[in-house]
Amino acid sequence: MPMAAVFVVLPLCLAYAAISDVLTMTIPNRISVLLIVAFLATAPLVGLDLRDIGIHLAAGGAVFGVCFVLFALNVMGGGDAKLLTSVAVWFGLGGSLVAFLVYVAFFGGLLTIAILLLRMQESRILAIGIPVPRLLFTAKKIPYGVAIAIGGLVAYPGSPLVLKALSQLSS
Repeated sequence: MPMAAVFVVLPLCLAYAAISDVLTMTIPNRISVLLIVAFLATAPLVGLDLRDIGIHLAAGGAVFGVCFVLFALNVMGGGDAKLLTSVAVWFGLGGSLVAFLVYVAFFGGLLTIAILLLRMQESRILAIGIPVPRLLFTAKKIPYGVAIAIGGLVAYPGSPLVLKALSQLSS
C-alpha cells in the first residue's frame, strides 16, 4: 500500500492541480496540504529516516522562501507557490529538485508562449468552435500549475522517494 501511494499520489495531485488551474485559474489549497500530509505518511513507510525526511522538508522550505519573494513581488500566484513548495518536498534537496525546477521553468516558458499565441488567435479559435476554457483568453495570468505538473511528472521518476520505493520492490 505505501508503495502505491508513492507512485499514485503525486501524479494524481499534479494532474488535478493542472486541470483546476486551466479551468478556474486557481489551485485548491487542499492539493498542497494533501501532498505534504501524504509525503509525511509515506516517507517512513518506504524507508526514509528522520534525517532524510528533514532534508525533504528543507527542500520545501527553500522553495517556499523563493516563492514567497516572487509572490510578494506579484510575479507568482499563491496557488503556484504553494504547489511548487509542496511538490519540492517530494524531491528533497539535490539533483532531482534541480531537475524538477529546470523542467518547470522550461515547460513554463513553452506554456507561456503557447498561451500568448492562443490569445492572439482568440477570434479564429472561437469562430471555428474549438472548445477552450474562456479564462485562458480573459485572465491576465498564465495557468502555471500546468508547467509545475508537467515538470513534476517528468522529473518524478528520478526522485529519491521513487528510487527508494523501486529498490524495495526489486528486493
